[in-house]
Amino acid sequence: MKTYDGQVVMVTGAPGNLGSAVSKAYLKAGANLVLVDYKEDRLKERFPELASSEDHYLAASVDLTRPEAVENMVHETLDRFGRIDAVVNTVGGFTMGEKVHEMDLETLEKMMGLNARTFLITSKAVAPHMIKVGKGKIVSIGARPSLEGKAKMGAYSVAKSAVLRLTEAMSSELKGQGINVNCVLPGTIDTPPNREAMPDADHSKWVQPASLADVILFLTSDAARDIHGAAIPVYGS
Repeated sequence: MKTYDGQVVMVTGAPGNLGSAVSKAYLKAGANLVLVDYKEDRLKERFPELASSEDHYLAASVDLTRPEAVENMVHETLDRFGRIDAVVNTVGGFTMGEKVHEMDLETLEKMMGLNARTFLITSKAVAPHMIKVGKGKIVSIGARPSLEGKAKMGAYSVAKSAVLRLTEAMSSELKGQGINVNCVLPGTIDTPPNREAMPDADHSKWVQPASLADVILFLTSDAARDIHGAAIPVYGS
């Protein structure tokens, strides 16, 4: 059963390991996809079967740190489909290694930009449409370190904490208008870069991207209509 038939779902960072899994899950569920990336060709390379489809929109070369670029992309989406039912913000960045008292300010600014700024700008662009129609789903990607600061991970923890607090605040502001805003908190995701960085770890205990995608699809479904401002832990085994 294609539970997302007729719905328009936007996925930022769609060519990434998580974004790709999420996009494929929504495609299988029947959604019309708006896939967003900052590079020119990655979307066509990752999703060649969607490149010429009128049912989907590959929004390439969109810098999610620039409000005007995101607003233009959202307007193009609405002109094409007339609706945006759900937005999943998978764009983000990770770094670690610096102690807080030795941290370069550029590290903090980069983490805030890639994680919190992109989420805020995208949400600001889509929320007015959702408010107008009285419904919508917004999902952010947090992280386990957003709940507790970890050594040599201060900038990342701060940025993901900001994502979580923005999610909670937005949920409080919009839940009375038919809009659900929630967050998932993944543990270590089983991706090629993570395996390369941690070759001796027990990869069997890591979170599979497809498993995380299942949780995200639930959060944007009608079954999650009464869930607001949640931070769902998906930590793996």
